Amino acid sequence: MFAVKQALLAFNKINVSLGRLISWLVLIMVITVFGIVILRYVFSVGWIWLQELVTWMHAVVFLLTAGYTLSEDAHVRVDVLYRRWSKKTQRQINFFGSLFCLCPVSLFLFFGSLDYVDASWTIKEASKDAGGLGYPFIPLLKTAIPISGILLFIQGLFIAYKSIGANDND
Repeated sequence: MFAVKQALLAFNKINVSLGRLISWLVLIMVITVFGIVILRYVFSVGWIWLQELVTWMHAVVFLLTAGYTLSEDAHVRVDVLYRRWSKKTQRQINFFGSLFCLCPVSLFLFFGSLDYVDASWTIKEASKDAGGLGYPFIPLLKTAIPISGILLFIQGLFIAYKSIGANDND
């Protein structure tokens, strides 16, 4: 049991570190969009690949920081009832929600995306737009989908573990 606890704690630390690192892409996206606007309206220059890059960065931020957002309890939660419940009830909701909702959906995301990602790598997929991002950028982006599933799954296990290990004196 100690090994499981250590593994979950280590993975949570990795998830948080990865989330913090990837979140810097938001600043890079803002700078890139600013550059696109300046290039387009000041210099009348535009590149499809640069515009696609912003879309891909946004997707990577969304996919690879979902577990981090969950670990920080910063995700969107409709907590009309949740916030009024006792800490014990909240932990029970977190436990069952993680094990029976989040983990299965995360595994579905992982396994359901494997063929999709494999096909992208196999055909050496590139942008359908002339001048867009080429190989290997599209398959790399699609690889973030199963990675996101794994990050969410293990974060769900960590939340479930944390829920049963918390103090009931609240």
